[in-house]
Amino acid sequence: MDNREDSLEERRKRLSAQLADRKAGDAVEAKREAQSEESRKGMALGFKISSEFISAVAVGAILGYGLDYYAGTSPWGMIILLLLGFCAGVLNVLRSVGKVAEPPPLRKKGSGDGAGH
Repeated sequence: MDNREDSLEERRKRLSAQLADRKAGDAVEAKREAQSEESRKGMALGFKISSEFISAVAVGAILGYGLDYYAGTSPWGMIILLLLGFCAGVLNVLRSVGKVAEPPPLRKKGSGDGAGH
């Protein structure tokens, strides 16, 4: 009977060691998954910021080209609106990363704030 208890104790130790190894492996896997989640979030933010910047510059260029085409102001409409698009793109990027505060919402006249203007 003593041999059977030794065998049982040996199996319990072996199972405890396997369980500890499995828990350590799960912790490493969880850490790896958290790192990849952060990487995916960073990549998504990068794509968002770059697309906002590129679209602002492209819209400025297209509007400038249209102005030049219809008003005959070539190349000034393109130059001015391209620069404005660039500035708008930079402002969008700075807002996205939190370096510039969002503009306050506009209040409508007669919103009932008690001023009575």
